[in-house]
Amino acid sequence: MNLPDALTLSYRTVVSYRLRAVLILLAMALGVAAVVVLTALGDGARRFVVNQFASLGTNLIIVLPGRAETSGGFPGALTGQTPRDLTLDDAASIEGLRGVKRYAPLNVGASEISFGGRLREVNVLGSTADLIPIRHMRLAQGRFTAGGGPNPAEILLGATLARELFPAGDAMGQRVRLSDRRFRVAGVLAPQGESMGFNTDEIAIIPIDHAQSLFNTQTLFRILVEAQSRSAIEPVKASIRNTITLRHDGEEDITVITQDAVLSTFDRIFRALTFAVSGIAAISLAVAGILVMNVMLVAVSQRTAEIGLLKALGATRKDIKRLFLMETLWLALAGAAVGIALGYLGSLGLRLAYPQLPAYPPAWASLAAIATAFLTGMVASLLPASRAARLNPVLALSRR
Repeated sequence: MNLPDALTLSYRTVVSYRLRAVLILLAMALGVAAVVVLTALGDGARRFVVNQFASLGTNLIIVLPGRAETSGGFPGALTGQTPRDLTLDDAASIEGLRGVKRYAPLNVGASEISFGGRLREVNVLGSTADLIPIRHMRLAQGRFTAGGGPNPAEILLGATLARELFPAGDAMGQRVRLSDRRFRVAGVLAPQGESMGFNTDEIAIIPIDHAQSLFNTQTLFRILVEAQSRSAIEPVKASIRNTITLRHDGEEDITVITQDAVLSTFDRIFRALTFAVSGIAAISLAVAGILVMNVMLVAVSQRTAEIGLLKALGATRKDIKRLFLMETLWLALAGAAVGIALGYLGSLGLRLAYPQLPAYPPAWASLAAIATAFLTGMVASLLPASRAARLNPVLALSRR
């Protein structure tokens, strides 16, 4: 029996036993679909977090007050001591460091903003004009110099905030009241949406000196620093630490973190999670393989006379084994194809339900699912194929 004959006969056999074929195909398809959907979910979560951090800026370095220890706390916390605050002078000392492209001191607070009888609570960022390029924000209208000067000072409004306060779209140049102070709207941010749980469309940005006066503080929440290149990140990080340590009487009481370090950590975590969930999903393919073995073993007993007739007509053991393996091959490939289709439909459903989640199945997952389905089917069919090949033709024809 040559290969084309074996393929044709095995295909006809699969089609003739429709219920058995559907059961095996469904088991294979569900296993493959589970692998595709779960890997899409895991990889989508990884890409979502990476994109969120990437939207914070490029070559970003963040300076925080207090030195984080391995315990997750700050030294002196148990004795009631607090870390030394960051100040505008600390931020200014970073400006001249080699490799620094720009920096932005940052204060964060909440206040009430009002205009024309409309009033709402708003998150307020106090910073300089460099915050806009560092955080990859874009201006839809106006400009922001963040100069101090006499009141009313400048204020930037998020897209949603500007629309709520000025439904007619005439925000530019208007005077708004923030707490007990008046600010002139110098610009409106382009819609950007939520990033790391922070909706930039609903914020207001004011000059750093006005923010410190508004919130009655001389300290900074963070200092954001943009390095000139990726290769400059580590040297800049070391320079910042050394400079501020000298300013703080030789005490290293700050924490300097880099965007790349955070990204690589999350990337490793989510890659491991993706592989873990794909391994769990692959167990369903192993279960499908057991089903294939059981069904094919039953098929051998049901087709004893057929096997005996083929042997009586000259079919060898190798031909019989090949015939059973070909049947499993048809079923495995069909199940993999249906499973891929179901998996991609399931991934599409995830993206429709959660538009922010880029749940696209990675190519390696689809290939791995198909290969696993094929290998599982082949391995599971070896025992039934060998049993069929060992049947005595005379006994097989007599159905014994």
